[in-house]
Amino acid sequence: MSDMKRGLLKGALILTAAGFLSRIIGFFYRIFLSHAIGAEQIGIFQLASPLYALCFSLCAVGIHSILSRTISARFAEKKERAAFDSLVTGVILTLLLSLASAFFLFRFAGPISGALLGEPRCAPLLQLLSASLPFACVHSCISAYFYARKRTGIPSFSQLLEQCVRVGASVLFYSVCMEQGSSPSAALAAGGALAGELASCLFSMTAVSLEFTRHGYHLHIPSHPLSQAGSILLPSLPLTANHVLVTILHSTESILIPGRLEASGMSASAALSIYGVLTGMAIPMVLFPSAITNSVAVMLLPSVAEDQATGRWQRISRTIESTIHYCLMLGIFFTGVFVCFGNSIGILLFHNRDAGPFLQTLAFLCPFLYLNGTLTSILNGLGKTMLSFLENLVCLGLRILFVFLLVPSRGIPGYLWGLLVSELAASCLNIIFLRRIVPFAFHAAAWILKPACALLASLGCSFFLEHFLTSRNTPELLRLFFTLAFSCLIYLLFFPDEWRKYLKRQA
Repeated sequence: MSDMKRGLLKGALILTAAGFLSRIIGFFYRIFLSHAIGAEQIGIFQLASPLYALCFSLCAVGIHSILSRTISARFAEKKERAAFDSLVTGVILTLLLSLASAFFLFRFAGPISGALLGEPRCAPLLQLLSASLPFACVHSCISAYFYARKRTGIPSFSQLLEQCVRVGASVLFYSVCMEQGSSPSAALAAGGALAGELASCLFSMTAVSLEFTRHGYHLHIPSHPLSQAGSILLPSLPLTANHVLVTILHSTESILIPGRLEASGMSASAALSIYGVLTGMAIPMVLFPSAITNSVAVMLLPSVAEDQATGRWQRISRTIESTIHYCLMLGIFFTGVFVCFGNSIGILLFHNRDAGPFLQTLAFLCPFLYLNGTLTSILNGLGKTMLSFLENLVCLGLRILFVFLLVPSRGIPGYLWGLLVSELAASCLNIIFLRRIVPFAFHAAAWILKPACALLASLGCSFFLEHFLTSRNTPELLRLFFTLAFSCLIYLLFFPDEWRKYLKRQA
């Protein structure tokens, strides 16, 4: 196996392991929040979060992607000094943008919360989140360097550090509230986010400073600073515009949902609670397995950019085929899991009866959710950012249309149908766009029918095990764990060829 493939596989495995650990921590953190502050306060926090995400998209997302591509290309050309110059320039650009955005968000948190979000209780959350913005943006740019170098250990550890500090700080704030006899609110989640971003930023800055020392690089003013800044900023504009528009549409969606739920007959408190259960419990649970696909997506962008730069189109074609194959395998399995066990997961883990039905409906998103992230990363790696922009525009427009038209008459199911339609549309558009750029084959029998048959067999076997464990009076939580683990094992046994190829690559 080539060094590049080994680097991609090793990086993806490290990111996947870190992603799973981080999501496990985050999973228990959400359970803690659901008990500590309740569904309504979670809904308030989820209402404020998209505005923070909007500022982050404006300041860092486009620059991060361009840095990853640029640094990867510079090192491939043996231009180390130019790669570090690009990194420093990117960090300075994102820091200036983030400081300006943080000031605006902090200064106008009150008017934004009251007039735009319709929820004054979001104001202190926005102020806390604004303080974490510069740290998050700097951390993102430094991570781009290590992703470009296919050295994912540093970003992975910083991800885990951020999550651990976030949870620890939130638990500490909760303990202080209990000692003082005050009711904990969503501010403890925002304070935890600030502490986590600060810790991960300091760690990543230390790591990159050691990298500078190792390569003998010293900070200096580039010979053509405006040209250097323009080479990063200008290519990042389409990506930034894409993410900003997507986040604006997400924010619009977030603002509309509670109001449209109220239009369906719910009280304001009930609408926020339902919104909190959906966005703070059910959707993160469905996204939990995407730690695998997200890790692969991060590594695919610089890898595909390298293949494109060297004209290795056949390798890109094989990358696309493998991506679709394994994402569909993963997505089809978890569709069955959430359909059959979603209700038990919602009750046993979140102690909320609304979470179960949401999980069962959202289950059908899994193949499309897991696939879209990786295919979009391939498109970006090929430099086709405008196609990603168009896809996001169409899909989020569909979701907002469903929120506006169906939620008042159908309630929250109207929004869930919109999610399904939009993700299906995104998958179709991604595949169409990629096939026009790079020809590749689509094997429906191997990629859809075989996983579906394996799923039915694994679920059938798991039901027998569940019946046996029930007859033995096994505790519900243990019964659920063993049943899911057994189902996963049976499912994987149906794919010996995939395991054989994996072991051959390792050898």
